[in-house]
Amino acid sequence: MIPLKSPKDLEMLKRSGEILASVMREVTKNVLPGITTIDIDRISAELILKKKALAAFKGYKGFPATACVSVNEEIVHGIPGPRVILEGDIVSLDLGVNYQGYFSDMAVTLPAGKIGCAKAKLIEVTRNSLEIGIKQAVEGNYLTDISHSIQSFVEASGFSVVRQFVGHGIGSALHEDPEIPNFGQPHLGPLLKNGMVLAIEPMVNAGSWECFILPNGWTAVTKDDAPSAHFEHTVAITEKGPVILTQ
Repeated sequence: MIPLKSPKDLEMLKRSGEILASVMREVTKNVLPGITTIDIDRISAELILKKKALAAFKGYKGFPATACVSVNEEIVHGIPGPRVILEGDIVSLDLGVNYQGYFSDMAVTLPAGKIGCAKAKLIEVTRNSLEIGIKQAVEGNYLTDISHSIQSFVEASGFSVVRQFVGHGIGSALHEDPEIPNFGQPHLGPLLKNGMVLAIEPMVNAGSWECFILPNGWTAVTKDDAPSAHFEHTVAITEKGPVILTQ
């Protein structure tokens, strides 16, 4: 079952998304060479608390931190620690909040100082692939119309889409049905309807799409050590088209 949200639900999810977006804006100002990933996590936790919300990730299935901070070849679920961000790194920051029982989820990838052209293109393509996927999140389309549009754009740009991790429904829980792959044939899966809320999140690698999980049981890294980027928004399907709740 894919839950459809009521107008009240959508209003509360919009508030949750606004809180998350404001936290993300502040956190990203601190992603600079010399900061540690645990410092990024601490800042994230303080800002979420200040907004009278809860960190959606901390404790979820045992995840130990507020933020997922993934650097360079780390795709998703990077656990914050003493690692120092260096000039030329790219940093994927994934955050979620729970505001009065309503969840929102968002991710961005940022340069730390000056980065090379290849990493800059990876970030740009991944960001644009999310925008392209969101445009397909309209009533009457099928779920994999989102998936196919992302994959087609990414691969035409010379990059690869991660297969092992996907987007998801979101609302009164962090993860709801349906799963949203970033790859696949179009016109398959559930029909998209007004009231669905989706966390759309392309994860794009500069090299192969293959990955493996580090011994910590969480962090996914590229199999060939190539860099990876990740962007995500929480999106509502409405009569007026897709509405980004984490804008």
